[in-house]
Amino acid sequence: MNFQFIDEPHLEFGTGMHVCPRAGISEHSVFDTRMAARRTRILVGAVGTSDVLGKFREWIDKCTRFIPGKSHSRQPNLFPDFCGFNSQVGFKASIVHEDEIVRSILQSDIRGVLKIADATERVNAAVEVYYPHIKFLSQNRAVDVIVCIIPDDLYNKVVDSAEDASGESSAIEEVQEGVEEAQPSSIDLESNFRRALKAKSMHLNKPLQLIREFSLNSNPKTQQDDASKAWNFSTALYYKANQTVPWKLVSNVNRPSVCFVGIGFYRSRDREVLNTSIAQIFDELGNGVILRGTPVEIDKTDRRPHLTAPQATALLSNALSEYRVAMSAFPSRIVIHKSSTFNESELEGFRAAATDARVGATDFVTILDTDIKLFRKGIYPPYRGTHIELDRETHLLYTRGAVKYYRTYTGLYIPQPLEVRIIESDESASLICSEILALTKMNWNNTQFDGRLPITLACAKRVGEIMKYLDETDKPQISYSYYM
Repeated sequence: MNFQFIDEPHLEFGTGMHVCPRAGISEHSVFDTRMAARRTRILVGAVGTSDVLGKFREWIDKCTRFIPGKSHSRQPNLFPDFCGFNSQVGFKASIVHEDEIVRSILQSDIRGVLKIADATERVNAAVEVYYPHIKFLSQNRAVDVIVCIIPDDLYNKVVDSAEDASGESSAIEEVQEGVEEAQPSSIDLESNFRRALKAKSMHLNKPLQLIREFSLNSNPKTQQDDASKAWNFSTALYYKANQTVPWKLVSNVNRPSVCFVGIGFYRSRDREVLNTSIAQIFDELGNGVILRGTPVEIDKTDRRPHLTAPQATALLSNALSEYRVAMSAFPSRIVIHKSSTFNESELEGFRAAATDARVGATDFVTILDTDIKLFRKGIYPPYRGTHIELDRETHLLYTRGAVKYYRTYTGLYIPQPLEVRIIESDESASLICSEILALTKMNWNNTQFDGRLPITLACAKRVGEIMKYLDETDKPQISYSYYM
């Protein structure tokens, strides 16, 4: 058994580097200020009732200015000031939110939804209330992103308000996504408001951002401080509008170009068909493409989903083709992260695709949950970045844990490491685990950087949740901004 500690990976911004997205944007501006092709005026449309639209206008106005961080905090790096979303600092862009790009929902329409007894019908009706307004703004107004504000009375009837008990940071969901699981339906068909609305609106080519009315209030006793909410909201809004990255991983010019691919599986809404979803992160820059795979079967020997060799070849070949279009060349190295074990058919198919694209180096990595826990002296769990090699193939990696920069552990529960199984590789285990840790910071949905999963698998999971609501004839968007 070998032990090592991986230092917190740095991120690259407009004029410098930092380990923290919030500090990096404040001190060095967003990364894509280096690019000419970016929006410096973000046109934000909105849909909601008259009352919540008024609250949203006040919130947008607040986000354009400096917001002090959590006062008297013992962890000032965890609760920093918000620099303001304007053209002078940080995001170096302004928010445009005017009456012409706002659509008001009638209170009578909301009351009609609330009267529906069946949970599935109620969710479907709520989607139909918002969709026509989203469609109008998308087709008749100049908007970059559309924000849907969910009144509290509707929220309480179409979603399950239970908190995420996984230990992940879910506070951002209060402002950004807010809307998760629907109440259990009387029929065996998943019905989820957030997923259904994003899937139905996907063909309109405008990213959505969902906000709960409750989150627009300022009450530090019951929710995040305003500065933290503003950081998460503004960063997601900026990424969805620009579809360029606010930060990127630090490049090493002495290493070959690399393409990270995440493969995850999802079931159809009726749970009868198992499909595969893939999220491709192009390189350290973070540009990615989403591809939908084909139905797969559960292997009778290990009860896990697996691709056939032709499916694996087709899936990776399509991903590499998209990479070549974006980067004008194939990568020199491919790293595949998978949420289940690889079998020989999958390895055969992936190897064939890599050979056809003349990719020199390949790494096949399975990332799993584990029941193993480590303890250290003191009140805090092991540090994020703790890496233990159990044997040549099996490793433990703490992506959640005590964070030196924050001077605390941000979770509510004892964290568990990821189990990293290096099935076949051309690179060292140390580099592979360092990359996994770095990829946990490439989530533009959350500026608190101690996420658990690398974006490869986190993205694949989020994509699959929404992809199941698309018909086979629907063409899914390739940008992650439509799924987050």
